Amino acid sequence: MNRASSSRLSELPQRVESNRMSMVYATPQSKQSFGKLNIPKPQSVTSERRTSFFGSRTSGTGMARNSAFGGAEKMKDPRPLHDKAYVQQCIRQLCEFLSEKGFPGSMSVKSLQSPSTKEFLKIFEFIYCLLDPTFQMPTSKVEEEVPRILKDLGYPFVLSKSSMYSVGAPHTWPQVLGAVVWLIDTVKVFCCMSDQDLLFADFSDGSTEIEDGVEFNKLFLDYTAETYNKFMQGADTFDEEDADYLAKLKRLYNVDEGLLASMEEKYRILSDEVERLEKESQTDRLMVKRTEKVKLQTDLQKLQSYRSNLESFKANLENKASGLAEELEASGLQVETLKQEESRLQHILSTQKFTPADIERINWEKRELQQTINSLSKSLEQAEQHMWNEEIALAKAKETAEVKLAEYHKLARKLKLIPVSAENACGHDFEIRTSTEYGPSTMVHCRTQIQQLLRKLITDVDEECSRLTDMKLSLEESIEQVNSNISDKANDLKQLREQIRRLDEQLEQDMQDIAHEEQKWSAEMESVETHRKLLEKKVTLGYDESVEQLKAAQQQYHLVLQETNEERRTVVNNLASVLTTAANHLSIVEKFLEDQHKRVDRVYAEAFREDEVDIQKMKDIMESFIAKVNSM
Repeated sequence: MNRASSSRLSELPQRVESNRMSMVYATPQSKQSFGKLNIPKPQSVTSERRTSFFGSRTSGTGMARNSAFGGAEKMKDPRPLHDKAYVQQCIRQLCEFLSEKGFPGSMSVKSLQSPSTKEFLKIFEFIYCLLDPTFQMPTSKVEEEVPRILKDLGYPFVLSKSSMYSVGAPHTWPQVLGAVVWLIDTVKVFCCMSDQDLLFADFSDGSTEIEDGVEFNKLFLDYTAETYNKFMQGADTFDEEDADYLAKLKRLYNVDEGLLASMEEKYRILSDEVERLEKESQTDRLMVKRTEKVKLQTDLQKLQSYRSNLESFKANLENKASGLAEELEASGLQVETLKQEESRLQHILSTQKFTPADIERINWEKRELQQTINSLSKSLEQAEQHMWNEEIALAKAKETAEVKLAEYHKLARKLKLIPVSAENACGHDFEIRTSTEYGPSTMVHCRTQIQQLLRKLITDVDEECSRLTDMKLSLEESIEQVNSNISDKANDLKQLREQIRRLDEQLEQDMQDIAHEEQKWSAEMESVETHRKLLEKKVTLGYDESVEQLKAAQQQYHLVLQETNEERRTVVNNLASVLTTAANHLSIVEKFLEDQHKRVDRVYAEAFREDEVDIQKMKDIMESFIAKVNSM
């Protein structure tokens, strides 16, 4: 047992774990150089058995050691690397680590979804340089170097060389990402161990010293021989030997059990106090307030959206009200026109007389004119439909021509033919600017400017332009013909309408129809007026309610914002006080432990001096006894 380990009176686990050896007897270790990584090799089964004296074994007990070598079983990765949610979590962890450590390149979660091999090698080199600053990524056989480095670091799973050729592929990126996350955890552990070495550097100076003294060496050799014999017989645990050895050491160094118990009790009290403080610090009220802030922001967004909806609803109602007002004015004008027409027809009816034969003849002429109007209306609709189809065809043809012209310009830009200063233009203008340049002169100009490799393309464009021109001329002729037909039909229709108007003035039946229409329009007028008043009332009430709700929401938002700011200040003050208390407590604990360490060293020195005096007395007695024996 070394002095550093024997100076610790309590057998309870330490608050801060260290990477120092906890074995009973170990060879001196050289100090680790700062900034240089000493990469450990994976330990075999035999090396683990040689260096562990007190820990429980992982293999079964009672088995004889037949061979020192064993085949390594291929382990299966238990992590859900094919789960998309887990992969996204690993990507976010990698992105946060790179940004925290100051990765030189620009890296985001989106770019880490399927990175290239070059980007992966940059990331791997950056992370590994945190372990070994002198590392440089080799330029050749990278697909063999990366798996070898991970294997030397102790990565428990196999990473194939083929995965290095296509890192960003969906079937290889999860396994590579898992290896990178494991490497990040290794870097964090290494940084933590380095910090502990710097914090407890005074304890490592005496950790390599070997206990001297005849009795201690004898006890240790007996313990080693006994445990090694049982180890060779197949035993894996040595609890009885450990307890016997510790009891002998306590008797050898006169260990005070009462002092150990009191120190353990003090340590337990301090550990409980530290755990209580840690639990109090872990109750993150700031996260609760942030959650409440997010909820309040969501409510505010909902209120703002509701306000915008109310404003749009108000605008729609105003538009409807204006439309109804316009319709009301138009209806009033139409009513006035109908009244004037009624008075005129009443005057005509009172000034003329017709016989029943005239009425029958007028009715017969009316029916014939109505049939003629129907046939002309059908022909007019057909002509309009034909004109509409022709216009659609013309528009489609124009769109096709514009698309082809845009494709020509795109292809010319891709081939670097336009503008005039392009690389392949050679000072010539290949651009067709407007549709007015589709004439023969433009085609001749383009034909003279474009080189031999594009002549076939120009010929196709000329043919398409000529075809579209002919189609345009034919469509224009058809449109002119249709327009002339429409004008002729319109003149005929005007004449027929004039005849119908003169005949309708002579019928008594029209008086009844006009009276009926007048009643209907008056009823509709009243219903429209009632509906307008109702809409005005509803719009006014809805606007007032919306304004009141908006004012209440603004007041509530300001109140909640003020409360959130006050709570944030309170949380910050509480966190500052808790951290100050914890730091003071840790400093007190460290000072107390240093005092106890000095006290134990002093007691140990006094006991050692007393033992030397006793040993000297024993030697004197032994010499006197030997002298007496020789004299006899």
